[in-house]
Amino acid sequence: MSSDIKEKTELHHIERKGTVDQLSSGADSYNEQDISSDIHAPVVKSEAEKRFVKKLNWTLLPFVWLIVFIQFADKSSLSLSAVLGMLQDTHTNQSQYSLLGSVFYIGFILFQIPNNYLIQRLPISKYLGSLLILWGISVGCTALCQNFTQLVVCRVLLGLFEAGTYPCLYIILNSLYRRQEQSACFGFLWMSNGSGTIFAVLISYGVAHLDDAHGIAAWRWNYLVFGILTVAIGIATFFFLVDSPQSKYLRLTEEEKKIVELRTQDNAVVMERTVKVSHYWESVKEIRYYLVILAAFCNNLSNGGLVVFSTPFVATLGFQSLNAILLQIPSATISALFVLLAVVIHRKTNSMSLATIACGGIAMIGCILLACLPHTAVKLLGYYLAWGFNGSYVMLLTLVANNVSGYSKKIWYNASVMVAYTLGSFVGPLVMLDYEAPAYRSGMIIFVVGNLVVVACICLSLFLMKRTNTKRIAGRTSGKTDAHLDLTDKQDANFVYKL
Repeated sequence: MSSDIKEKTELHHIERKGTVDQLSSGADSYNEQDISSDIHAPVVKSEAEKRFVKKLNWTLLPFVWLIVFIQFADKSSLSLSAVLGMLQDTHTNQSQYSLLGSVFYIGFILFQIPNNYLIQRLPISKYLGSLLILWGISVGCTALCQNFTQLVVCRVLLGLFEAGTYPCLYIILNSLYRRQEQSACFGFLWMSNGSGTIFAVLISYGVAHLDDAHGIAAWRWNYLVFGILTVAIGIATFFFLVDSPQSKYLRLTEEEKKIVELRTQDNAVVMERTVKVSHYWESVKEIRYYLVILAAFCNNLSNGGLVVFSTPFVATLGFQSLNAILLQIPSATISALFVLLAVVIHRKTNSMSLATIACGGIAMIGCILLACLPHTAVKLLGYYLAWGFNGSYVMLLTLVANNVSGYSKKIWYNASVMVAYTLGSFVGPLVMLDYEAPAYRSGMIIFVVGNLVVVACICLSLFLMKRTNTKRIAGRTSGKTDAHLDLTDKQDANFVYKL
């Protein structure tokens, strides 16, 4: 460490000595694991901590599920509405429909920079709740659209207000859960996409039978229902979301306060209101940063293409519109299973590389089948396997969550991943070329290459971190650095990367 960081460490140690002594005397069962130099060894939790984690899960995760469910439902409403008459009613052609899939991400990108600042300066529950209410209004207004231009405006606004969702949820999970728990946390978050889609599809299927009810077309009902649901979830989020380890909704006992402090030391995330630009500069000088961005971009080429074209694509395989909607349920289920597969492989083998290779390889096989098989119902096999990219993405999120420290730096990384996610999702629908419909062979080949790049980037990132670990462990003289110092993983010589 540099001399100024050393001085800061020593001063902070003196200031916090009383707190550390108190923790040590009141939580002897945690002391050994807190100072352990072997950060790869799994933490053995006490019964008290297990009870706390159970309480945390039941207090926080239902909100995470609801927010992710409604976010994915609102975003995928375009695909569902496309087979319910929206294109005809708004005089939108196929080229314009492709553009609608992409313009959403214009708002998504534009808001990432201010979001990066606001997420650190405002209470997350109030901020995210407000965004949910605003995007719910945007969804509801889409039901009033009469032409393509109005659809574009609503889609851009929807992207703008949804832009803060995942960065907010990422930083909440980063701050509340131990590093060893975070692959399961991000797995739950991404499985919420799949399970949320099932509920969204069932709702849309029911709404499809409301065609012309009260003179309103089914696709308009679709947007009205989801708009109202989004606003309701936004209000609940504003008032009741657990957004920090000290949230009043956790009702912490004195024993749990000590547990929370020790968990904070483990995950090295302390919420700071001060924005540290130096953390941003450190990020952009790292090779790992660009590998993460490239992986996020390539991973979400498939995401953008398959989500926007999912229902219309399945409909071209010989299924009627309503059946095409229902056939999104198996794809959502399989998507969730791929995430579960990645989490299980990671937790059983303690290897992000193996989990990434497994899911990325399956996704590649799926895209190859989509490119090569005749355009009949047999293509559903390739279509379902292609969703394996969700498992790879969970490992990418876990890599960032486990291995980036420093609050501003972690927020910057999360925001950068979202920008890359957005760009990939923006480009994805554009490579589905009109003249290749309905097979979109070139797009599928691009998705194959994208999945290959994801696997390569994650494995190379892990190799670079492993090399740093070898040097740090060899010269390590102390157990851990106080997380309240808010040092980055580069500044903290005691920080060992999880692989």
